[in-house]
Amino acid sequence: MLREYARAQNPQEIREDAGSGDGLDEPEIHREELELPGGGHLVLTDIEAITPERAEKTAARIARILQSAEERDRQS
Repeated sequence: MLREYARAQNPQEIREDAGSGDGLDEPEIHREELELPGGGHLVLTDIEAITPERAEKTAARIARILQSAEERDRQS
């Protein structure tokens, strides 16, 4: 509590150039659209580049999940 009181009494110095040149520029958003089996669409977005291999692997994983869900629905 005393530390916060002292901090309130002695605020940090305000910089005129705060936020500029700090290397925290707006990141580029990468986007990839893929079609899934059965007519579905998958949209991948990431701040890292999306390689074709990564997109295909993700689409295959999602397709397996959807197929498993459909099979479970048929069994119910």
